[in-house]
Amino acid sequence: VRRHGSAVRGLLRRLGADSATADDIAQDAFLVGFEQIADYRGEGSFGGWIKKTAARLYLRRVKRDSRFVLTETAEDSAPIALDGPGATADRMDLDEALKILSHAERLCVSLCYGADWSHTEAAELLNIPLGTVKSHVKRGLDKLRTRMASPSGRVSNDSARRENLG
Repeated sequence: VRRHGSAVRGLLRRLGADSATADDIAQDAFLVGFEQIADYRGEGSFGGWIKKTAARLYLRRVKRDSRFVLTETAEDSAPIALDGPGATADRMDLDEALKILSHAERLCVSLCYGADWSHTEAAELLNIPLGTVKSHVKRGLDKLRTRMASPSGRVSNDSARRENLG
């Protein structure tokens, strides 16, 4: 817990959990990990294994709470200001940058880059087509690149789409 706790909580926050929920799920993940330690085959890092456990628990909770939607809404395309006037992208941390993404994009980017899952593993966990995961990852990364290059601190799905077409 001491070695991997903050990384697990950080992943859960990037997936969209609030601080209290991230703490609860991280605790549950370590309990599940303790109970299922015999299933850990040592083929990857223990940290990666426990993060996958935490991500699965988070997704189960989100699905259970009926807040799990992997489609864009009008809310997703609205511009989001991340910082005050004059703030630079250099000062923006990853957690703030991920706020510009839709829920689906944030999940896919966080799983594939934050948890180091393959696109196939993310598709299986999310129960969506592989191509959809790849699209969410690409669109999310494009938005992050656009935001990092934008002095205004604003990005919308429409501006990210225009860049993809151009």
